[in-house]
Amino acid sequence: MAPVVYMRYGLRWVILAIMRICYRLTVRGQHHVPNKGAALMVCNHVSFMDALVLGGASPRPVRFVMDQPIFESPWLKWWFQLVGAIPVESERRNPGSLRRALDEVSQALQNGEVVMVFPEGRLTPDGDVQTFRRGVETILARDAVPVIPVGLAGLWGSWTSNQGGPALKKWPKRFRARVSLHFGPSVDPRNTQEVALRRYLEARVRVLKAAALEDVRP
Repeated sequence: MAPVVYMRYGLRWVILAIMRICYRLTVRGQHHVPNKGAALMVCNHVSFMDALVLGGASPRPVRFVMDQPIFESPWLKWWFQLVGAIPVESERRNPGSLRRALDEVSQALQNGEVVMVFPEGRLTPDGDVQTFRRGVETILARDAVPVIPVGLAGLWGSWTSNQGGPALKKWPKRFRARVSLHFGPSVDPRNTQEVALRRYLEARVRVLKAAALEDVRP
């Protein structure tokens, strides 16, 4: 195992410890994440803490696809680089950025790593799962790896979500909130046509999010 992989396993434990301090975290279905080999995770996008919760809860290190402007944060770029985040920006703003990101995702999958994407492409504005955008199909057309759907609940209403105003532009109002994460059985993309696959994955994430909501109800 390469030194960088050992380091990311260690970072995962650090992230998980911090998340368990910040939240009353419930994680279910971790056994659906394969012990080895490439996989693509897809999850609903509730808040700016989602990646940390997922990164800590996953039994294997996860490489996240994230917005270039956030990746370039002067305070956090070093951390994103350590965990192997993959930055991407719109083609309109930075021609070639999407292709470079897709190349990096493909390389990671071919190396047997786990890559995570938020197919909604943005934080949810209302707490519900938004329509999955194209992009997942493009990744899977290159590398038809197993897809692991994930449902997240409990972070809607936090200061890092869009409830009650833009994320990060309001004061935190709660600590140690209940947060739940459900990993679902993997999906073989070779068994479903592209458009139907995107809709099926969205439906699976909705079901998993609904199950996760039951864990966080008072």
